[in-house]
Amino acid sequence: MIRPLVLTLTGAATLWLAALAPAAAADAPVVDAPAGAVKGEALDGVNAFRGIPYAEPPTRQLRWRPPVAAKPWTGTRDATRFGPACHQPPSRPGSIYAPAETPAMSEDCLSLNVWAPADAEGAPVFVWIHGGALSGGSGSEAMYDGARLAAQGLVVVSINYRLGVLGYLAHPQLSEESPDGVSGNYGLLDQIEALRWVQRNIAAFGGDAGNVTIAGESAGALSVMYLMAAPSAHGLFHKAIAQSAYMISTQALRGTVHGTPSAEESGLALSRRIEVRGLTRLRAMDAQTLTVQAALSGFLPLGSVDGQVLPAQMVEVFDRGEQAPVPILAGFNEGEIRSLRFLLPPPPADAATYEATIRAGYGELAGAMLERYPSANLDEAMLATTRDAMYGWTAERLVRKQTALGHPSFLYYFNHSYPAADQAGLHAFHASEIPYVFGAAERTPPHWPKIPDTAAEKALSEAMMGYWAAFARDGVPAAAGAPEWRAYGDARAYMAFDAAPVPGEHLLPGMYELVETVVCRRRAKGDLPWHWNVGIVSPPLPAGDTGCP
Repeated sequence: MIRPLVLTLTGAATLWLAALAPAAAADAPVVDAPAGAVKGEALDGVNAFRGIPYAEPPTRQLRWRPPVAAKPWTGTRDATRFGPACHQPPSRPGSIYAPAETPAMSEDCLSLNVWAPADAEGAPVFVWIHGGALSGGSGSEAMYDGARLAAQGLVVVSINYRLGVLGYLAHPQLSEESPDGVSGNYGLLDQIEALRWVQRNIAAFGGDAGNVTIAGESAGALSVMYLMAAPSAHGLFHKAIAQSAYMISTQALRGTVHGTPSAEESGLALSRRIEVRGLTRLRAMDAQTLTVQAALSGFLPLGSVDGQVLPAQMVEVFDRGEQAPVPILAGFNEGEIRSLRFLLPPPPADAATYEATIRAGYGELAGAMLERYPSANLDEAMLATTRDAMYGWTAERLVRKQTALGHPSFLYYFNHSYPAADQAGLHAFHASEIPYVFGAAERTPPHWPKIPDTAAEKALSEAMMGYWAAFARDGVPAAAGAPEWRAYGDARAYMAFDAAPVPGEHLLPGMYELVETVVCRRRAKGDLPWHWNVGIVSPPLPAGDTGCP
């Protein structure tokens, strides 16, 4: 229930306060939610509520334990300011993804933000999960401001979740503490707890708890897939949007799988590298010091297959049809790797070396690899190889698998750029679609290539906001004055976003089949990961007598 905050004052006191704040206090919206009352900020037809706690603070004593739902509070909580970000290493100086200012950080970071139309009632809910390699980012980043999406008729929620070593450390001693005998996946459990909060509270903000879409980009899209695979998240959402997801091989809690040491082994190795042994000492460490030391030591935060939160490899869950049975909108960008060149190996000396290396690694599939990724332009070949292995294959796999479950699903390809991005060699780079989805062209980070303030750019953003909002509302993306976006289906339909939306069929013919074959053979072999160890750094491809294409 939303009500205005009214101050009851008389005489001179009323006039005095009115002079200090002529409209803000009187217009501030208050929501009486089951969690407690919150006072937010009235924007232009949208109410914003920031920094709402959804879980108890995971302080040092509660570090590396599943989240506990926040206790209801009494009185009215000020929700006009964002909560602190979860602990994360500092951004690389000059990175296009680095925010203007380093955010305040705390272990008490499990909060969320809500933007809702002032007259919302039974509105679809859009829950945004930020990216950042599960090691950085927050729901308060300026690009994720939900006001313009909310103006499309959505209740928009952005969340924080534990990151890095604090969110994804597994360790034998932590598993011993757990009644389920597992550890790790704490950041994922935070996301699930946030979705439970939405189920309990979002109706008070005008949202429909029976029509929730989870959405995210990069690690946020990885999280979307984790949530689709996690049985305890099923029923908490009803649609999914995955922007630049990557269905990489997943570490097991115990035992080496697909060439990757177990999550518990990685936790023990981290403890040795930073020379801090035992949970007592790890919990005694300053949170930011531990976060930075873990990152510098090479700790890679990822979910782990523990048989509880994540029951199996994502590819296996989706192959068996055990993922959440929901429609999905998924896609990727043409230039994903242009801003992620650290994922590329050093280039070969010349075209002949490239071709010889591909033939040695891919055997009878080398011809198909060289046809799809020819040596005429080595840089473009390497960029496309890694892009397709991580993002392109994943996007098409997601829509294929959800289509097989009987849910209309939608594929996109973002190939839009503009002068500043092209001049920087960043045509359609990783995450460059986000400002268009959120209507946030003027809210990008300081080193982001500046989006021009033109009618064409605004029109593309309006179309994308319309498509995304319609999908969240009805399960079918549609935008006023824009082309029909057909479901993937038998025609393998997709929508390309270039200067404007352009529908097409059969995106990058042969790409999906080629990568699927490589992944399938590596899966069957059992001791090889699949993701960025492709192209000229591919290990010899296992033989084709594995039941794979």
